[in-house]
Amino acid sequence: MNIELFRDYCIAKKGVTETFPFDEKTLVFKVMGKMFALCALERLPSQVNLKCDPDSAVTLREEHDGHIIPGYHMSKVHWNTLLLDQLPPNLITELIDHSYDLVISKFTKKLRTEYDALS
Repeated sequence: MNIELFRDYCIAKKGVTETFPFDEKTLVFKVMGKMFALCALERLPSQVNLKCDPDSAVTLREEHDGHIIPGYHMSKVHWNTLLLDQLPPNLITELIDHSYDLVISKFTKKLRTEYDALS
């Protein structure tokens, strides 16, 4: 999967916006204002950071040694960095969905109501 396909998949999800809050090279995807993915646009090989359940994060790092690593410049407990061209596209989309779902699961009642009201 390349950066363009990664972006297309993320931005198509309900309630997602994209911003450059840190610099012009780091694209951040948020659902209802909460970050679930980061993408370093100029980094080679292509890398992205995704939120992950702590137990799953460790397992994924072990199973995909060197291709999924602790989150670069992020909490090493809750974030993983994925090397996009080293992993199967279906795994990447599963991990995007996992990150997105983790963020949604932590919504306040008010934010969840706003999210649910989106079409």
